Amino acid sequence: MADPDDVYSAWAELEELGIAQDTLPVTYMNSAASLKAFGGERGGAVCTSSNAKKVMEWAFAKKKRVLFFPDQHLGRNTGYAMGIPLEQMALWGWARPYGSMGGRTLDELQQSRVILWAGHCSVHQRFTPHQIDEARAKHPGVTVIVHPECRWETVQASDLNGSTEFIAKTIGSAPAGTTFAVGTEINLVSRLAKENPDKTVFCLDPVVCPCSTMYRVHPAYLAWTIESLAEGRIVNQIAVPEEIAGPAKLALDRMLAIR
Repeated sequence: MADPDDVYSAWAELEELGIAQDTLPVTYMNSAASLKAFGGERGGAVCTSSNAKKVMEWAFAKKKRVLFFPDQHLGRNTGYAMGIPLEQMALWGWARPYGSMGGRTLDELQQSRVILWAGHCSVHQRFTPHQIDEARAKHPGVTVIVHPECRWETVQASDLNGSTEFIAKTIGSAPAGTTFAVGTEINLVSRLAKENPDKTVFCLDPVVCPCSTMYRVHPAYLAWTIESLAEGRIVNQIAVPEEIAGPAKLALDRMLAIR
């Protein structure tokens, strides 16, 4: 949900407004190489859901403001957990109805600590406080754990929130008999349910919405790729142009250097 042309256009507006000079881009790992390159060219870094807080702290030590994209919810939830009020997080709308300045006023942008790109994960967007209420009603004592790509109000209504690794470790280390309602991609929820037969693990969303992007990574495709390599054939090779790969690696290296 962040086309490079839209991102570059937004940055040009921020430059004209005098906002960009105090702003550092932070790009979520689940994004195109071209978006990582955009951040790399401007002194920014990549982040994952596990280290988003550390990367944002690193960015704030350098600049007043962060442009967080493409997932608004991860940026908002991370910023809020760091003590940044919602009023200091401005949502930049890239679609046509928003108009100039991302639909924000100059004062909103100047006062912001975080500019959030109006993008989201189609799977995590589906989880709602209502689903949490239903889970609590059906399963008294349930622990609700969600991914920080969920909406802010959903994260606030949950008991715990964190990365995929955090969710897996929390459920794996919980006592036998514990019940978890999980707000993340269904394949992970299903795997955690199988790996923890002594616990009840189910998805918050009763109408399962699989991630179409993740579904492209399939054991059959992996086997085909490996078998083709064994036969001396290279299939599905991905080549990233150096003008993108170079600055994208800069952004990734900056993330890896943050402790």
